[in-house]
Amino acid sequence: MTGTARPTDSTIPEPCHLLIEAGHVVPMDRPGVVLQDHAVAIRDDVIVAVLPIAEARARFAPKETVSRPDGALIPGLVNAHTHNPMTLMRGVADDMPLMRWLQEHIWPVEGAIMGPEYVADGVTLAIAEMLRGGTTCCNENYFFPDVQAATYRRFGFRARVGLPVIDFPTAWAKSDDEYFDRACEVFDQWRHDALVSTTFAPHAPYTVSDASFERIRMLADQLDIPVHLHTHETAQEVAESQKKHGQRPLARLDRLGLVNDRLIAVHMTQLTDAEIALCAERGVSVAHCPESNLKLASGFCPVGKLQKAGVNVAIGTDGCASNNDLDMFGETRTAALLAKAVAEDAAALDAFSALRAATLGGAKAMGLDDRIGSIEAGKQADLVVVDLAALETQPLHHVLSQLVYATGRYQVTDVWIAGKPKLRERLLVDMDLDAILANAKQWRDRIGGISH
Repeated sequence: MTGTARPTDSTIPEPCHLLIEAGHVVPMDRPGVVLQDHAVAIRDDVIVAVLPIAEARARFAPKETVSRPDGALIPGLVNAHTHNPMTLMRGVADDMPLMRWLQEHIWPVEGAIMGPEYVADGVTLAIAEMLRGGTTCCNENYFFPDVQAATYRRFGFRARVGLPVIDFPTAWAKSDDEYFDRACEVFDQWRHDALVSTTFAPHAPYTVSDASFERIRMLADQLDIPVHLHTHETAQEVAESQKKHGQRPLARLDRLGLVNDRLIAVHMTQLTDAEIALCAERGVSVAHCPESNLKLASGFCPVGKLQKAGVNVAIGTDGCASNNDLDMFGETRTAALLAKAVAEDAAALDAFSALRAATLGGAKAMGLDDRIGSIEAGKQADLVVVDLAALETQPLHHVLSQLVYATGRYQVTDVWIAGKPKLRERLLVDMDLDAILANAKQWRDRIGGISH
């Protein structure tokens, strides 16, 4: 054996489950950075390395390699506010203001059909749509959170599921005590799950009492979970709060101890400079839903001012009954363009900042930024490949710019959540598309008989 060198540890390739090679890797951990011809190595559900392709091939012995030389590998998109069971009410009631939309159409339909079957089927349809559009995590806000959680888990989709609180009886709960008792039961059931977690989801200041808000604040602190809340959505909401409580909604929430770093404040179209400063000081996150706000004529969230003040901004689609899609690429483009118009500043919410809001900003709002939202070693492998070779994104001068201003969700080719494939070359993995479509049609017939 003399003269034969024994292999050193450094020459033995490391095992990993998956190596994703991409022409462009967008890690989102540093402003403006795009890594050319890089690879991401994944072991089980965790990213173990981000490095040039040649180095990755030398260092790792993967069970599977996915090569996408024309692809941009990005963190999975995070939908920071949605009502996914309402996907089954897409297009039921369009072209009307918020309160008429809610009171005359949405709430009556929900009263007739809401139940476990409706929630499970709506979430299933939504998961398929989100995966095909590159979304790997959502912040859910609806009734029957137990059914939602089980459905997300069944398909391996990452979600924070809202524990609803509202001041009137629904099919989910009939009294204040029942809302809280059932919320705590669902929290306990899912508190240790790797993919599904919970938030408190009081509907809005105009539908939740002071006593319930105080109870939410106490429990959110004890259970260490966020509070996900529509607020300052319309001028009417603010005016009615001043009339009823003598305070604007945010001031009332502050009086009740809820304006802090647990608060995910949704919509926020009606804000003063002092309120923006308060949100920045307290660490509030704002879930911006530009297309829903535009469609319902609710107002404009001052994203440029929020960003300059240092407020964490996330992006959400809202529900399909008011948007009418779960397209985070479209929502992010709208957010970037609208921010510029509202601020009268073409530099407001630039391409990197917009994509950050759709990834790491959403993760931070949900308290998940230690796990998802960027491509870094040690984080969960929630990853998306976008094909930038399409005619619509050529010529490719700037990857970030193309992703925000030119890319369509149909260009998503591959999706992984926790290292598991969910979309492979545009085909859903472990979801029966034909069955989902057939189910959507039978819900159309059931809901159509109620809403017309």
